[in-house]
Amino acid sequence: MNLSRNTPFIVIDVQKTFDNPSWGRRNNPDAEDKIAKLIQYWRETGRPIIFVQHISEKADSLFYINGDTVQFKIQAKPKESEAIIRKHVNSAFIGTDLLQRLKEMKCKRVVIAGLTTNHCVETTTRMAGNYGLNPILVEDACATFDRQGPDGTNFTAEQIHEMTLVNLNEEFAEIVTTEQLFSRSIS
Repeated sequence: MNLSRNTPFIVIDVQKTFDNPSWGRRNNPDAEDKIAKLIQYWRETGRPIIFVQHISEKADSLFYINGDTVQFKIQAKPKESEAIIRKHVNSAFIGTDLLQRLKEMKCKRVVIAGLTTNHCVETTTRMAGNYGLNPILVEDACATFDRQGPDGTNFTAEQIHEMTLVNLNEEFAEIVTTEQLFSRSIS
């Protein structure tokens, strides 16, 4: 599958907040480096990048709009000319102009990566699939954290990440690794 020149890379919530120890243990410590490589490739080939930033008006939130942790991590810092979508909920489509932008781009596919796999990445990917945008999720350019279920069962970040990929695979998105994406014939 060729990716056209207008295939956007949607980078979701790669923000300093996720360095806060309150999130707990996470999987895939190399996710940000893989995201940086994808961003670099998209820039070098002149493809569009859309950065998504989760924000909150609540001063006690790690996503507080005027806080330090809401800022993008160095690996995913947008250039001045690149699009930034600010959202208040898990989906980058709700309360934003993302869908309109993608329609105007007339893209047939979108590539998605970011944080966290089972929250904003999953929700945005599902909606992109529902909107017919044929998303490609770059699984090793995503990460999540250990969580506890309602019955007290502990689930590792690896288990949660893998189950999210299983849930999205083929029904909502094509799941690939960074290497698989780069090995494609990209026109």
